[in-house]
Amino acid sequence: MKNIVVIGGGVAGVSVALLLGTLGKKVTLIERKPTLISGPPFCHLHAGGNLYREIDDNQCLTLLRQSIDFAKVYPFAIDFRPTVIAIPTEDSGTPTALLRRLNLLKDEYAKFVSKEPEAKVLGEVEDYFHIFERKELEELAKEETPKSPKTPKEWIIPLAKHLNLDSVKYPLIMVQEFGINLFRLASGASLALESMSNVTIHYNSVVKDIKKSSWGFKVFCEGDFEGEIEANYLINATGFRTGEIDDMLGIKSQRMVEFKSAYTAKWSKREELFPEVIFHGARGTPQGMGQFTPYPAGYVQLHGMTQDITLYSDGLVSSSKDSSQPKLASHFIDKIENTWSKEEIQERTTRAIRHLANYLPDFAKEAEVGGPPLFGAQQIPGFDPSLRVAEVSFPLKNYARCEIVKVSSISDMAIAIFRDIKDKESLENSLWSMVNFSEISEDSISRYAKEIAQSRGYPSEMGDRCVED
Repeated sequence: MKNIVVIGGGVAGVSVALLLGTLGKKVTLIERKPTLISGPPFCHLHAGGNLYREIDDNQCLTLLRQSIDFAKVYPFAIDFRPTVIAIPTEDSGTPTALLRRLNLLKDEYAKFVSKEPEAKVLGEVEDYFHIFERKELEELAKEETPKSPKTPKEWIIPLAKHLNLDSVKYPLIMVQEFGINLFRLASGASLALESMSNVTIHYNSVVKDIKKSSWGFKVFCEGDFEGEIEANYLINATGFRTGEIDDMLGIKSQRMVEFKSAYTAKWSKREELFPEVIFHGARGTPQGMGQFTPYPAGYVQLHGMTQDITLYSDGLVSSSKDSSQPKLASHFIDKIENTWSKEEIQERTTRAIRHLANYLPDFAKEAEVGGPPLFGAQQIPGFDPSLRVAEVSFPLKNYARCEIVKVSSISDMAIAIFRDIKDKESLENSLWSMVNFSEISEDSISRYAKEIAQSRGYPSEMGDRCVED
């Protein structure tokens, strides 16, 4: 294979470039931004998909397996703190309705660990989930908050102290869905790729056209790199712009694109380590799901799945008969390519904070805007906006189209592409075990993660890990 060209340096493009580069392939990665992995925000290892009541068991089981793979590949990016699932009193759901699926996932996790001890990346099997009744929370709220929580009870103490106990149904459920720090992921993966002599990265460069040729493809670029690249194998990892590359190649595909945003708040009075907290709710309604994702130094990432917080009334668009690329409104493109207005940042972040007021009243009173939103457009192949599991498709010979919806799908995606390249097939079962970051120090990852966060306008502390294993 003479040259593999990967278009797009998000988590999909970076992961496949990392795998192929480790296996000695010549890879050229083209990224329009000055740093890698700067696309839609992600903050959560969906080890079971417990955020999503609407998806089926098969998608949840797939997310569990893929999350285990992701944590094994990128251990330095994982924040080892649990997630609490709460059902608000006004919500039609019940906590007990979640228990059937949780037991199914726990049994599946046990099978993975029994078959492969290295799969025990989500903690002990018996700790996959725990339930807490109100009386227990009332008692735990009286205890001193530990500085370094280890057990489920220790983790839930700060929440027991700050939660409006009348606002949720019982029991609360704590599950081992850990955090993902996107700045640390960008840091470690970038340092690894930049150390490979067989991998070339063109930053601040955009693909303007692609022509088929006798040996594969001619890729025409402009920006910091201007010129033509010959590709024997082409990988489209452009995320929400996937349809643009399809259009250049004359391929018709059905997909959707959705613009979403999370918000950065600062809770200055919070010093204790918090779990992530999910307050279930009907998507798109004023009672949409609320998500409280803690970072170090009191910073919090917030989602509110309502039309005036995370979602937008015109934020979900589909491809047309004339183009495989869904057309986002110009104000979304302006946010992605330029910046947000200070007024909108203030307004939407304030709404996100207030969205949690009924559940975390102390936070709602004390929090303020902590930095820019974390935002981007997410691709969803096909017609179903609730789809959460997708990996890759191969519409042309020597052309792979990455279609991940959740970052945990990168392992299946990259291995499928390697199989399509059909080289060293005997190594397929151990491919990811060949990728390691042992030569990259924790200090280097941490330092560069902070630099990346600052370069994008975020507090440097958001590049720190909340909790190590």
